[in-house]
Amino acid sequence: MAIDNALARIRNIGIIAHIDAGKTTTTERILFYSGRTHRLGDVDEGTTVTDWWEQERERGITIKAAAITTTWRDTLTGQEAQINIIDTPGHIDFTAEVQRSLRVLDGGVVIFDAVNGVEPQSETVWRQADHYRVPRICYINKMDRVGADLARTVKMIQERLRANPVLVQWPMGVESGFVGVIDLFTQQALRFSDELGAHPATGPVPAELAAEVAAARERMIERIAETEDALTIKYLSGETLELDELYGALRRAVLNNKLTPVLVGTSLRNKGVQPLLDAIVRYLPSPLDVAPVEGINPRTGATVVRQARVDAPLSALVFKIVSDAYAGRLAYVRVYSGSVRAGAAIYNANRQRRERAQKLLQMQADKRTEIQECHAGDIVAIVGFKESTTGETLSDANDEIVLETIEFPAPVIKVAIEPRSTADQAKLTEALIKLDEEDPTFRREIDSQTGQTVISGMGELHLEIIIERLRREFGVQCRVGAPQVAYRETVTQATQVEERYIREVSGQRHFAVVTLQVAPAGATAGYSFTNRAPSDQLPPEYIAAVERGVRTGLQGGILAGYPVIDIQVTLRGGEVHLTDSTADDFEIAATLALRAALRKGHSILLEPVMRVETYVPEEYVGSVVNDFGARRGAVQEMNVSGDGTRTVTAMTPLTEMIGYATALRSMTSGRGVFTMELDHYDQASDATHERFLGPEWRRLFHG
Repeated sequence: MAIDNALARIRNIGIIAHIDAGKTTTTERILFYSGRTHRLGDVDEGTTVTDWWEQERERGITIKAAAITTTWRDTLTGQEAQINIIDTPGHIDFTAEVQRSLRVLDGGVVIFDAVNGVEPQSETVWRQADHYRVPRICYINKMDRVGADLARTVKMIQERLRANPVLVQWPMGVESGFVGVIDLFTQQALRFSDELGAHPATGPVPAELAAEVAAARERMIERIAETEDALTIKYLSGETLELDELYGALRRAVLNNKLTPVLVGTSLRNKGVQPLLDAIVRYLPSPLDVAPVEGINPRTGATVVRQARVDAPLSALVFKIVSDAYAGRLAYVRVYSGSVRAGAAIYNANRQRRERAQKLLQMQADKRTEIQECHAGDIVAIVGFKESTTGETLSDANDEIVLETIEFPAPVIKVAIEPRSTADQAKLTEALIKLDEEDPTFRREIDSQTGQTVISGMGELHLEIIIERLRREFGVQCRVGAPQVAYRETVTQATQVEERYIREVSGQRHFAVVTLQVAPAGATAGYSFTNRAPSDQLPPEYIAAVERGVRTGLQGGILAGYPVIDIQVTLRGGEVHLTDSTADDFEIAATLALRAALRKGHSILLEPVMRVETYVPEEYVGSVVNDFGARRGAVQEMNVSGDGTRTVTAMTPLTEMIGYATALRSMTSGRGVFTMELDHYDQASDATHERFLGPEWRRLFHG
């Protein structure tokens, strides 16, 4: 029971944001002020704790999500908490690291640049957090920068993210005059005057800010009171709301995703991080505050609920696999209920087999501490698993549960790769298997036509880092082909086909007749399968076989072998032979029927269209806009940041964006930067179709 009570002290949080908003710098300050480290790490100097990987320090960006644990005592309430932090990447190419972290975290700190406000990856991670219903607090960083605009950033959070932000602090000064923050609850001013910011001075609200602070406090109280009927009545009747009432109501509103507290600071200048730590302890959930985890019993299909308790049956999720040079294969695990001891045999409910947990490790970025036992609420790394991989559930063998897995975006770009010497072929294959296992957005395959090894990823930077890892970590020197786009296929017209699979093979007769209707489903609709066959025509096991066959056919289209998306498939009917039909026959017939429908439905290639945001000084805007026009891009909007930088947003086919980083540097004398993420798929150009299918592609495939 003592361990269960300790769950209330745990905060499993993620630090998430757009690239260069200050995630790692903020994490470094959190570790310093909480006593975990004794010097301030610096991203530019390559001395940070969480960006420990060689490539991260060289590039000055986070690539791998790093886990680390610290403790903090709320300076107001005295409540102490163990804070398990995951510092996540901000670059869109590494969005899988954010996604799987959010899947297992209980709360999040979303960091915004006070100058640029809500940026593209900010929107992406916010949507991911919405999907997993992760309670959040916002930290508006870089308040000391020229052009910092608190009101504009809060408005962007409200409008672009459809959030309900509530300011709980007021800044003392702005830009170079930013010296501290005012707590709107206590109306105490916190001034950070020493260089390290370790000992802020507390005092009254400066007279020149008194009116602004009073108005902001009244707005905050009103917003909090609106979340609960009892408080609303008390507020409207003119009664004073006590601090304990406000803190409690705000915490409940955060846990229910009704409000998002907003704090301000400048982490690089060591101002405002201690109040952020207080807010993490005060408002973000412990494992006891989140809803019990739900899954299904893999044998019965029944819904199973697990409470966050040590004496409950085990339920845990493997959310990351890492190949460590010293420890070997590490499986990062979030324990939701029960406990795990080192050396125990752990049941994998997805594979229905046991694995040995040889060692349990508490991770501190690249360092590790061996522990003997972990419990509900813990995030640990396990050494010894041979097969368990990302998204799989560890369960009590006598009370099974399979938790919701983690869905990852598909790769959008690929390159052919081969070792420089035949002696390295085996090393390359082994290395790619390990990297494929680590990274769910990385793919490797053998091209059936050329025999080449092809690797796929989320962008040029993603693949560049993969190739660099092959060289550094695995000692494999490679030749790399030019980047290629990962296209998709779809139909443009609704059609219905009947496929008759009637064969005799080695004296065994096979019979299956399947009628499929295939129709376009619209952009981003994905794939759907519906059974509309008369109930007396096909038994359930044959209907399931038809769906399996359809899914097989969707893996490679008829034009160039790319996956088929945005399609509706309806089973309209079929015929069964009493003695000659099997489920395998219907699976084959369904695959053949789908391919026939793709031909008849006028299939086309789809290309990925990227949402590109380019940040450039004013004098280069014309060149950037003209360049997008040459790349078949459509400029959506242009905004001016507080520091005078222009933001140009455009939708551009990925085909035209290969090599854009080099072109942008040339256009802007190295002063332009950009971010890019997949927005949707759209019909590829005639030139692309001709490149794959020849000049007669329209006549051959569309009559």
